Amino acid sequence: MKDNQEQAAPIVYWRIDEWFPDLSPDLRTRLKTYHEELLKFNRTLNLISAKTVFVADALHFADSIMASQAIMKSNPKLEKIFDLGSGNGFPGLVFALLYPKVQVVLVEVDQKKCEFLTHVAGVLKLSNVTVENKAIESFPDGSMHYVMARGLANISKSIMITRKVVPKGGVFYHLKSEEWGIEVGDIPTQLCSVWAPSLVGEYKLPIGAIKFSVVKTDKIA
Repeated sequence: MKDNQEQAAPIVYWRIDEWFPDLSPDLRTRLKTYHEELLKFNRTLNLISAKTVFVADALHFADSIMASQAIMKSNPKLEKIFDLGSGNGFPGLVFALLYPKVQVVLVEVDQKKCEFLTHVAGVLKLSNVTVENKAIESFPDGSMHYVMARGLANISKSIMITRKVVPKGGVFYHLKSEEWGIEVGDIPTQLCSVWAPSLVGEYKLPIGAIKFSVVKTDKIA
């Protein structure tokens, strides 16, 4: 009985081929390679939580694909974007795979996670990816025109952190759950005179009923 229990290990799902048949075979293969590297390095780096390992295809990959598509649809002339607090590479590495003509800068303070990001970008042959091992606040003022983040902080804290590095006219894309409205409602009044929030897109993952959202804050002052 014990042997049977030991053999019945949980399944690590990979359903991206089934869910996104419109993506090229090469792109789907490279996403699978990223998935394999993520699981390998996760044993020592804690890149994703243990609860999400078996459904990383949905919670991390599908989410990043759909969010990246929403961002690009809203800004098709995008040439460069910073992924803040990139850590495990979501959504930055996925965005870079989907849109090879866009320069993607992955910003992360943890050196070991930066080594992971650099390794994966090399394995995937992503010439449009740069990894920056530094704090967000250490970048020059006004140097980030377009930024995105998934799991960095709530919207209020995120726009406070980037208040100097994002210039007037810049845009911050926030990957959020369906409760994004609560975070927008919590933005302090003084920040609302500087940043204007709006919804870019909503989507449901291929499994589950929860809606996810991309919210943008435009820096207006």
